[in-house]
Amino acid sequence: MSVGELETRNRSISDVYGALRAKILDLQLPPDGKINIDALAREFGVSQTPIREALSQLEGDNLIVKTPGKGYRTTPLLGTAELRELFEFRLLVEPWAARESAVNRLSNPGRTLQSSLDDFEDGSRADDDVRHRLVTHDTQFHDHILTASNNAFALHAFRATHCHLHLFRLHPADYRGTQTVEEHRSIVTAIQACDPDAAEAAMHQHLIGAYHRFNEAFAQDGGSDLRLPPPATLR
Repeated sequence: MSVGELETRNRSISDVYGALRAKILDLQLPPDGKINIDALAREFGVSQTPIREALSQLEGDNLIVKTPGKGYRTTPLLGTAELRELFEFRLLVEPWAARESAVNRLSNPGRTLQSSLDDFEDGSRADDDVRHRLVTHDTQFHDHILTASNNAFALHAFRATHCHLHLFRLHPADYRGTQTVEEHRSIVTAIQACDPDAAEAAMHQHLIGAYHRFNEAFAQDGGSDLRLPPPATLR
């Protein structure tokens, strides 16, 4: 295979991966639903090979599961118990990471975080696809903070949850990210000021707020109330 053919093949897989990922996140491929590889290959005008390779990548994102003898399925949505466990984990790791990041050193991610925030807000004014922009911004924002904590184990554990991809499918009440951006701004301000106490508190409040927004989404969909204590009482 020539270099040009290899590049074309890799672009094809990347394009299929991106398109399938968008379909899963937008629920066009329903949660816990069987994947029809033949139908997808016809839809995208490709062979089964890039479909299978893209599905393999999506397995790594925990958006697809492969069962021997049964093929591929999309993963189910998080339930109330899983959502609570995810946020309890994040509340253990991310406020600490924000505190560790709020230091007067070159590793301070304040400028990078501000740039990410500015890019999202600038793009949102000109782009109707806010939800996809929001999941990209949110993923990068929290990843930058975990990276700046200089703890490879914490970063790996955080990335292994693929939390933003799973949460994105739940359609939170803050659909356009307005509240999320305000909370991110508070975190950035504290980190740029090298104020570890404020950074830790801002991240804590952000995660509690996000949890309750998903709780509201569950309630609107007729799901169970997640019953996490209000932000003022959870310490």
